[in-house]
Amino acid sequence: MAININNLQSNPQVKNDKVEQNVQRQQTTVQQNATQQAAQQGAQRQDSVSITPQAKQFTKLQEKANAASGIDQEKVDKIKQAIAEGKYKVNVEQLARRIMQFEGDLFKK
Repeated sequence: MAININNLQSNPQVKNDKVEQNVQRQQTTVQQNATQQAAQQGAQRQDSVSITPQAKQFTKLQEKANAASGIDQEKVDKIKQAIAEGKYKVNVEQLARRIMQFEGDLFKK
């Protein structure tokens, strides 16, 4: 029985097919990884929030307005001091006019 040693080498076509299959698998893996990374980056971009400087300023002004009492304490202190010193003068005509106006507005409704 004779053995042909020229045919002992494996078929080069089979080796090339296996190499091509490995290359295709690697390319597919790389593409899948790239797609997953792009999706993750897209999700991260969608979750970002930014506040404009105008919104920050508006928030500060709202907090300041909420903290304010609406009373001019400096004016109140001046009037108290003037009353204590006997320097506060009441305009009786103007006071009477405003009382009448207030009562008129109150009872007309």
